[in-house]
Order: sequence, then structure tokens, then C-alpha cells
Amino acid sequence: MDTKPIEWESLSYEDKNHELFVKQTVLLKQFLERGAISQAQYDKSLHDLIEKTGYNLPKE
Repeated sequence: MDTKPIEWESLSYEDKNHELFVKQTVLLKQFLERGAISQAQYDKSLHDLIEKTGYNLPKE
């Protein structure tokens, strides 16, 4: 994850939403990796996030 501070004021509404989506997906992944949530919880949360935002993760 990029650790540079984001200049939020210079971002468009769409760019802000995308940055928030990325941050939320990283956080979900960290929860899963540390055993704070199950795979089923991760899958459901990610699915809900994708549905609500319209974004998706890049193909690996």
C-alpha cells in the first residue's frame, strides 16, 4: 500500500470514492490475514462493498 499522504482537496469526488474503496479492501484483507474475520465474512463484506460502490478489485 502506498504510504504517501493523499491530497484529498485535489481529488475529484470519484477519485475520493475510489481511494476509500481501496483503503477498505486493504483493511478487510488485513483482518482476514490476522484471523479477525473468517473467509466467509471477508467474502460477504467484499461482495457488499463492491455492490455498494460499483468498483471491483483488479485481476491478479
